Amino acid sequence: MRSFESDAQPGVIPSPHAPVDLGRVDLSIVPNVRTDGFAAKRVFDLALAMIVLIVVWPLLILLWATVRITSKGPAIYRSQRVGRHGQEFQMWKFRSMAADAPQLATHLLENPDDLLTPIGGLLRKTSLDELPQLVNVLRGDMSIVGTRPALFNQFDLVELRRELGVDAVSPGITGLAQVRGRDTLSIPEKVALDREYLERRSLAFDLRLLLDTVRSVFAADGISH
Repeated sequence: MRSFESDAQPGVIPSPHAPVDLGRVDLSIVPNVRTDGFAAKRVFDLALAMIVLIVVWPLLILLWATVRITSKGPAIYRSQRVGRHGQEFQMWKFRSMAADAPQLATHLLENPDDLLTPIGGLLRKTSLDELPQLVNVLRGDMSIVGTRPALFNQFDLVELRRELGVDAVSPGITGLAQVRGRDTLSIPEKVALDREYLERRSLAFDLRLLLDTVRSVFAADGISH
């Protein structure tokens, strides 16, 4: 891993509104992660996850049955992901690709569209494949809003997040990177937005990101496959 440099004065935290150039960040000034608000955020996560699950359970059953009927394999896909402080966990999704598809980031697959199930494209475009992650929220693996969990083999993304202290934040179903580009972002751009979320995080900011997520889903923003 290459070294990082910065022109910032020691002890000065860059403005969260300014773009973060990961090639010019001095790791010695990465702020300590605040622990205030963690309890309130957890209560918020549990309450919202339970409410949404109660409301959408008929849809969940319908999607589960449709995935099973339209393609071979289980309806729920368990993806090995990296969570808070580097702890791995299984993230639940409705399966949108063939059961034997490799566990790689979508942009690394040669022909990802060829691996989609008959309803896989619709699930991804509408983000309905993410609904089972509400169970991950209840289990404490994830938060409603946070940083999108990296695949276990996305070593460059995991390392950059660790060096900038971003791995102290629980991964989320949605987050700042999800509403600022999603699949179109490079890894440095994603981590820069993760760092911005780390510095700005609050319940008010989470609510704003949830509203932005709803708008992005309806517009299908940043979804490449």
